[in-house]
Amino acid sequence: MSDEHWHAPLRHIRGAELTGDTGQTSGMTRLEAISGKTVGSEKLWMGRTHVAPATSSGDHHHGEAETAIYVVSGHPVFVFAKDAAEGGEEIRLEAGPGDYIFVPPYVPHREENPGAEEAVVVIARSSQEGVVVNLPSLWAPVERP
Repeated sequence: MSDEHWHAPLRHIRGAELTGDTGQTSGMTRLEAISGKTVGSEKLWMGRTHVAPATSSGDHHHGEAETAIYVVSGHPVFVFAKDAAEGGEEIRLEAGPGDYIFVPPYVPHREENPGAEEAVVVIARSSQEGVVVNLPSLWAPVERP
């Protein structure tokens, strides 16, 4: 380990300092906190996402980055399709405060918020950038009663 690592400063990013200057997807707002751009990180991106009530994001994936999600508030639903390219079965992971979700690299998915309150999640990715690849709709949302 080089001597410079021993002398690197810690960085403090206040919640009010998060920036929306990162990849975005329709139906949600991503706010960037930790990235190569904001603090010089080399292997980590971290931020927060907000999804309004009764809203669904566009379909997207995060390239080669692994994504870890922690649900702060609301009841978001994480939707992906088993074998999406072949029109596979839709799978819905219903989450609540305190839950975690893992999104493997390249998996197309979307976030839905069927609830009456905003859904807020904290995101960490194995990339210094907020990698977002927006996709055309791969499968239609299923109507829920």
